[in-house]
Amino acid sequence: MPSYQPPLRDMQFLLHEVFEVTQEFKAMPRHAEVDAETVNAVLEEAGKFASDVIFPLNISGDEEGCTLNRDTHEVTTPKGFKQAYAQYVEGGWASLSCDPDYGGQGLPFVVNQCLYEMLNSANQAWTMYPGLSHGAYEALHAHGTDAQKQLYLPKLTSGEWTGSMCLTEAHCGTDLGLLRTKAEPLPDGSYKLTGNKIFISAGEHDFTSNIVHLVLARLPDAPVGSKGISLFVVPKFLVNADGSLGERNPIFCGGLEHKMGIHGNATAQLNLDGAVGTMVGQPNKGLAAMFVMMNAARLGVGNQSLGLTEVAFQNALAYAKDRLQMRSLSGTKAKDKPADPIIVHPDVRRMLLTAKAYAEGGRALSTFCSVLIDKELHHPDEKVRKDSAELVALLTPIVKAFITDNGWTATTLSQQVYGGHGFIKEWGMEQFVRDARINMIYEGTNGIQALDLLGRKVLGNQGATLKKFGKLVGRLVEEEGVNEKMAEFINPIALLGEQMTKFTTEIGFKGMQNPDEVGAASVDYLRVAGHLVFGYLFARMAQVALREIAKGNADPFYLAKLQTARFYFAKLFPETATLMRTARAGSRVLMDTDAALA
Repeated sequence: MPSYQPPLRDMQFLLHEVFEVTQEFKAMPRHAEVDAETVNAVLEEAGKFASDVIFPLNISGDEEGCTLNRDTHEVTTPKGFKQAYAQYVEGGWASLSCDPDYGGQGLPFVVNQCLYEMLNSANQAWTMYPGLSHGAYEALHAHGTDAQKQLYLPKLTSGEWTGSMCLTEAHCGTDLGLLRTKAEPLPDGSYKLTGNKIFISAGEHDFTSNIVHLVLARLPDAPVGSKGISLFVVPKFLVNADGSLGERNPIFCGGLEHKMGIHGNATAQLNLDGAVGTMVGQPNKGLAAMFVMMNAARLGVGNQSLGLTEVAFQNALAYAKDRLQMRSLSGTKAKDKPADPIIVHPDVRRMLLTAKAYAEGGRALSTFCSVLIDKELHHPDEKVRKDSAELVALLTPIVKAFITDNGWTATTLSQQVYGGHGFIKEWGMEQFVRDARINMIYEGTNGIQALDLLGRKVLGNQGATLKKFGKLVGRLVEEEGVNEKMAEFINPIALLGEQMTKFTTEIGFKGMQNPDEVGAASVDYLRVAGHLVFGYLFARMAQVALREIAKGNADPFYLAKLQTARFYFAKLFPETATLMRTARAGSRVLMDTDAALA
């Protein structure tokens, strides 16, 4: 059976030593009183909830799955899921970073993201229920009318109700301009929605008395394509003016998908048969409103794979220390045993260190982005808010695609450490692999994220935002460039930073001649950019570790951090050279292949 220990020490290292979040909070009136002791206490209790309450339900939830009653259209979640959610609500976790105006605790977003990493390690399928609620909360908070906010936000904040996002239809996934769900205006200002949605995570369940669905649909006179999409809030039960529940709204679960993983989460087919909803935001501007939820979800999906990377690594490490196979190539290590533990073998260490590096790099990136979001939302300086928002926009596709690609690699390698036992259900590793696979697909496949990064976030503004990130790299290089102990971390990012300018310009010019050139290079480009970001963050982590060691701090944590950073730069970061070469191969070898793909 697998186990899980919340990585509190690494979280505290990032929060307090690398990013110095309490100093950042002091510049934001809303968070100025949040100190390190408060943050640590919250995360310690969050870790207990994750490891003690929902982690024990992970394997059983996967085995049992969700059940649909086709007569009532109601879904029953796995045994213990509903009760765990009640504990989650009672503990106040749903409201952790929500607006105090609606009953929230108002803690920084970065604290909430640390909570969610631990929840995802413990039980991704369960965590998706409250996770989607938080996205619905964000969308309504940003674009809802005052009446919608008063009606829905207190219940979403407390966790009394949950939310979902209803985008996908059978004939359209990423290309939402093709959607057909219709919304007809009613005399009272509401709308009647008719259509079908598929792949709706947490679209139906037994956790709460009501589910607040955010639904994309078309008005009768809507323009074709993505410019004709509006957003509507469509509750499972209609809500009376006093907040009490009214009649059952005809938005019903018609089926549950049979999936490779995340069996404990209800992936629903939803049928809208004249369901009543109210518009969120402006007519035909629904995508802009929904993007608040979609971007939150993309960061959340990266967090899901981060959680799985961490728990898979922990279990593979424990197994490698215990499993005896063969003798070390350099001589017997466990003389009192018939064979050595497999952790002595170089390739086993390669697999373990790859997973560890991807976990620690992903955690650093998630934390970095979360602090930027706190600054974007709450910093009093408009320029700081604007710069933070631009960096978050640039980094969001990297969080979603790079961390989830790495998560698939890390969980698969962790499974490999087990050998044949990794393929057997009782050890739990095969579930981590299956659950990780979806994260590369939904909320915009990783190929779509790569197009978004290169086409929109980089070339769309002639690399202006990329240059802002480059200045962060340049500042660190300037600060540590003469420090010999930092050379192995600084030199690689300094070189790649210089190469990125030429690399990006070259692809941009080729793309002006033929747009397929951007599509052909984008996936490789995103991984290069991801390594630049990880490299920058690992260099910052190494900087702190070296500083502490120089002070005489004997905590082995710092030496471990340096060893992981060295492995990352020696064995993973060099992938960038190959990626830039394959990106430069151009579109012809992909597009001039009709015979090969006939």
